Amino acid sequence: MSYLDIIIPFAGGLGMFIYGMQIMAQGLENAAGNKMKSLLEVLTRNKLMGVLLGAAITAVIQSSSATTVMVVGFVNAGIMNLTQAMGVIMGANIGTTVTGWLVSAVEWAKFLSPSKLAPVAVMLGVVVMLTGKRRSSKEIASIIIGFGLLFIGITTMSSAVSPLQESESFCSIFVTLGDNPLLGILAGTVVTAVIQSSSASVGILQSLAAAGLVPFSAAVYIIMGQNIGTCVTAILSSLGAKKTAKTAALMHLLFNIIGTGLFSVAAIIYYEFVNPEIGFGYITQTQISMVHTFFNIGTTVILFPLSGWIIKLAKKIGRSDEDEQDKGKVLLDDRILQTPVIALQSTVREVSRMGEIVAESLQVAKGVLFSLKEEEIRFLKEEESAVDRLSAGITSYAIKLGALQISEKEHQDVAHLLQMVSDMERISDYCENISEFAETLYEKKVSFSEIGTIQLKEMFEVCVDSYQYAYEAFAEQSREKALKVIEKETQADDLEISLRNRHIKRLASNQCDTEAGIVFLDTLVCLERISDHARNIAEEVLERV
Repeated sequence: MSYLDIIIPFAGGLGMFIYGMQIMAQGLENAAGNKMKSLLEVLTRNKLMGVLLGAAITAVIQSSSATTVMVVGFVNAGIMNLTQAMGVIMGANIGTTVTGWLVSAVEWAKFLSPSKLAPVAVMLGVVVMLTGKRRSSKEIASIIIGFGLLFIGITTMSSAVSPLQESESFCSIFVTLGDNPLLGILAGTVVTAVIQSSSASVGILQSLAAAGLVPFSAAVYIIMGQNIGTCVTAILSSLGAKKTAKTAALMHLLFNIIGTGLFSVAAIIYYEFVNPEIGFGYITQTQISMVHTFFNIGTTVILFPLSGWIIKLAKKIGRSDEDEQDKGKVLLDDRILQTPVIALQSTVREVSRMGEIVAESLQVAKGVLFSLKEEEIRFLKEEESAVDRLSAGITSYAIKLGALQISEKEHQDVAHLLQMVSDMERISDYCENISEFAETLYEKKVSFSEIGTIQLKEMFEVCVDSYQYAYEAFAEQSREKALKVIEKETQADDLEISLRNRHIKRLASNQCDTEAGIVFLDTLVCLERISDHARNIAEEVLERV
């Protein structure tokens, strides 16, 4: 028996299994489409909803590692707290069992025999891909082809290792793993950590089980180790992230280690004192799926009430506190780009947050020329600096998002967001200009005339309302509010011409201070341009709704 003849086809089968799993998951994820956008809203609910969400998302993308990496990204971006993350992590462990059940279906659903179904699935998927013109057809084709390749891969692996039944030395390895729980757990951990996919690791175990090579006891300990090994991906992804993100990855590790410890003790007691015979029997693919599911659901049920304690322990070990972010920090994370639909929604949220900061600046700018308060002048400059950093960060992230394989509509959404970011940043610049005008008035100890003050306040009201409607139109996707912006912008144009002409007449008749008069005219220009940018935002909204 040549081990090379076993290793090469086994490696090829593993590659086909992983590739099939990935393209099937991608097809499912794309088919889910906008439904995935509701994820961010669900995250604001309770921990139980997080468990259900984690299970559902992992069932779709078929990787608890990918889900946990996404969670680390959310925590690092500040859009998910550790309590919410804990729920999703627990659910991810449950969702990852779906792949195992798909593989074991060949035993409990005979019509799913890989030798018959897999080639048919691949051929059917290819036909749909070649003949289908709509994007949804391509996604369905990916799901079908991925399903077929997954089965072909598992069949290839099982066939490759079947000669090992005759190898006493290879069989003795699994007997040793069953007799020594620590070695079994370590084997599962190492293999899963290397290939960074618990679903693929379970698939390998099932292919060995199909060849009649794996004792029941060894499989149980290996499965437990696989749950620990899958934490490596999240831990690696948290390197370089802030402390709370590292804490989220640590929570995942603690959860699986504690669960493995509890069930390992239970398994040892069961095999030693309750039913020693079962440990020596060979496990089937379906039984692996059952053990995997029972372990993950059981761990979640037992540890769910103790999740708060796990969070505290992880925070203590990681020395993490969920401190409030500064306004200028961009709350977006490259990890989320693995799921473009969610990354797009996260970008929308961040643009909305930037828009809210600009709205706050406008409210302060509205009164700073009349109060001349130093703290308000300083506030506007600090806010403008924060908005600049947000603008640069969001723009960079949106460009990365636009470079991914996303739909035409999503490309358009990214383009709209980039334009709105630019308009909001320019409005913030004008707010800073107004703060500088206030500095000029303060330093030169001049002020507007009574009529000038009244007129300028009127212009402020119209232009600030214009932006407020624009921001709300974007945040609420409201066509009605977007149309109000256009009305306000037209009103601002007319008012700017009228006030400019009347002010020039006052200057000519020496009714107001010249220095203050120049600031008055410059402020009119800033406000009119603010209303122009508000209209740009409204028009972008009108194109989307």
